[in-house]
Amino acid sequence: MRVLFTTFGARNHVHAQVAQAWALRAAGHEVRVASHPDLADVISRTGLTAVPVGRELNEDRVMEELREREDASRDTYDDDAPDAQLLLAMDELRPEKLSHDHMHGVFTAMTSAVFQNYSSNEMIDDLVDFARGWRPDLVIWDPLTFAGAVAARVTGAAHARLMFGLDLVGRMRESYLAEERRRPAALREDPMREWLGWVMERYGGTFTEDLVTGQWTIDPVPTSLRLPVDLPYVPVRCVAYNGRGGIPPWLHRAPERPRVCLTLGVSHREVMGGDQASIGELIEAVAGLDVEVVATLNARQLRGATSLPPNVRTVDFVPMDALLPSCSAVISHSGSGTVHTALLYGVPQILVPGTMWDNGIRADLVERSGAGLRLDAETLTADALRDALTRVLTEPSFAAAAGRLRREALATPSPRDIVPVLESLTAEHRRPGATGHDAPARNDV
Repeated sequence: MRVLFTTFGARNHVHAQVAQAWALRAAGHEVRVASHPDLADVISRTGLTAVPVGRELNEDRVMEELREREDASRDTYDDDAPDAQLLLAMDELRPEKLSHDHMHGVFTAMTSAVFQNYSSNEMIDDLVDFARGWRPDLVIWDPLTFAGAVAARVTGAAHARLMFGLDLVGRMRESYLAEERRRPAALREDPMREWLGWVMERYGGTFTEDLVTGQWTIDPVPTSLRLPVDLPYVPVRCVAYNGRGGIPPWLHRAPERPRVCLTLGVSHREVMGGDQASIGELIEAVAGLDVEVVATLNARQLRGATSLPPNVRTVDFVPMDALLPSCSAVISHSGSGTVHTALLYGVPQILVPGTMWDNGIRADLVERSGAGLRLDAETLTADALRDALTRVLTEPSFAAAAGRLRREALATPSPRDIVPVLESLTAEHRRPGATGHDAPARNDV
């Protein structure tokens, strides 16, 4: 069968799709990966075939515009006005906070400021044109790239989301629709329905809820850490892909003392304009401890540290799946790639999350599992981090909990194992005809 992956122009989102794309490719299926032109070279370096669609996204520019919009809202409105940052946050889980007005504001802001940027009219049109010509049987789309669902619906392909982290959209969507059903029909205003309904009208179709949450969802989050959402999921083991990179000679040798990985990922330093945790506090915390620290920090980040202790080795980049198996603990920003890789290798974690997407909730879930501790980035001190690291390294409960999560991850089907499941679901959901495209569907699943 033909499988079209699609995401927006962010490198880490492409990386989250590589293992499943190659599993399908290795099983003999044809695979294409569509994204903004920004990502064409990144996709090609994975060995997969890139399909550029739409204009360059320039995600760093998009995020800068969002920050400027947030700053402007503070200057324009009084203290009682809703905070722009809150309206762009989908990580609220407390039932008492999930009022209809709050969720409606979040979906309105996210649809206009984020979703429509990631899936612009031009990107959607290019993707639909490609899909009409190539005729995929299955479209697998990033959960923030709704263009993939539209292209699938127009061409009759089956379609599924492939999560990169926690299902914040599905969780809030479930609560929002429940609140909408309680309102009189005349008062129901759904920003997602209005936007995607208008998009589908351009192709002669109509809105259905699978445009928001897929016909099913491929989820690498361990089931015990997944948010409670009543949607069909296909669990899959996370297989890390970090891009091209070699193994430094020192990593060939086993560490002589406990090794600790210190990483803040690449998203904040490449896209968000900087790290939210203090580099100086992080470095000071590990100074003098009887550990070997490997800090994946670049030269710009290290400007925040006046000096480096002798037990700290800095490297700009090293693949996490090569480094973490040798580590006794990891200190991170709670990014999905780092956390999932640590779970796979049973490494206890100290999480200092920023405000990006689901990092805070993920840190809470890991802490509740017993496999790590969460610290607040804004109030982080060297003493607090040193105490947390000492606990994680010396109290057996953290390693035991991390080991349980590792066993759960290893018991989850691999990307290769779920290929027959995807083939079966594709045959079940693919339509013989489709809105705006009357060519028969392929039948070579």
